[in-house]
Amino acid sequence: MHLITSVSRLASSSRRNILATTLLYTASLTVRSTSAVGRDSKSAALSIGKSDGASFVTTSDGVRIFYKDWGPKSAQPIVFHHGWPLSADDWDAQMLFFLGKGFRVIAHDRRGHGRSSQVSDGHDMDHYAADVAALAEHLDLRNAIHVGHSTGGGEATRYVARHGRDRVAKLVLIGAVPPLMLKTESNPGGLPLDVFEGLRRRLAANRSQFYFEFASGPFYGYNRPGAEPSQAAIWNWWRQGMTGSSKAHYDGIKAFSETDFSEDLKSIAVPTLVLHGGDDQIVPAADSAPLSARLLKHSTLKVYDLLPHGLCTTHPDIVNADLLRFVTA
Repeated sequence: MHLITSVSRLASSSRRNILATTLLYTASLTVRSTSAVGRDSKSAALSIGKSDGASFVTTSDGVRIFYKDWGPKSAQPIVFHHGWPLSADDWDAQMLFFLGKGFRVIAHDRRGHGRSSQVSDGHDMDHYAADVAALAEHLDLRNAIHVGHSTGGGEATRYVARHGRDRVAKLVLIGAVPPLMLKTESNPGGLPLDVFEGLRRRLAANRSQFYFEFASGPFYGYNRPGAEPSQAAIWNWWRQGMTGSSKAHYDGIKAFSETDFSEDLKSIAVPTLVLHGGDDQIVPAADSAPLSARLLKHSTLKVYDLLPHGLCTTHPDIVNADLLRFVTA
């Protein structure tokens, strides 16, 4: 506006004077703009050096893992491990709750999921656990409580068993895949391989449609008579899934279904809370929660009648209350 006014006042001057005046004014704007950019850049550089609640850690094999880190660094940390094929965002209801209770809350996007690197390889439980170890070392987490849902329960189990003995205070498994989902001679109650092959086929054929149907039906129990589906929850699930890599999700089906965590569970000595929905259609309770509880040295088991696999979203008040009692005990 100032530039237009200046030019208007010089309408009777020669074109040379108009051009000279305009260039001079533009130059002054440029100098001021450059100074402002310099100040803004300096401020940006300073803010990047600060903890802004979201950042990345790079693993030994070059994978960038996105994480959120909220709350006072002096508080006891709670680390949340998300399910397949989601991201750290799936823990919003728990992270905000425990942040309000004075805890430090941390959640990451598994490799190939969410905002983490969409690498081709390493989509197995050993790499998942090693990535968590890199994060725990980067943040120097001590006396931490690890909470894993579904596939995240397998990830947390392997991390605690192999990497976290000096850093972990307690473990929580919610609708978790251990000890083993796949039906084998030693695990006759597991699910047949055809079930997981079917998941891979549907993902490869039309991932977007598959994810919408998965969230609309069995994950949250919205396919049960009388259920009232939340479109917001369905689309949030779909959003998280579609943000990740189809390759990572495809490989991840093998990781969560065929990994045997029996020896990991036997080696864990920290107090562990095992929670499960009695109407879990994704990880059937009978062949998971009670078996894990028996293998753990110090476990507490609670199965919620009629609650679905995605109970942390559908019934956060119930889950959060039990988690709080356990972590503060």
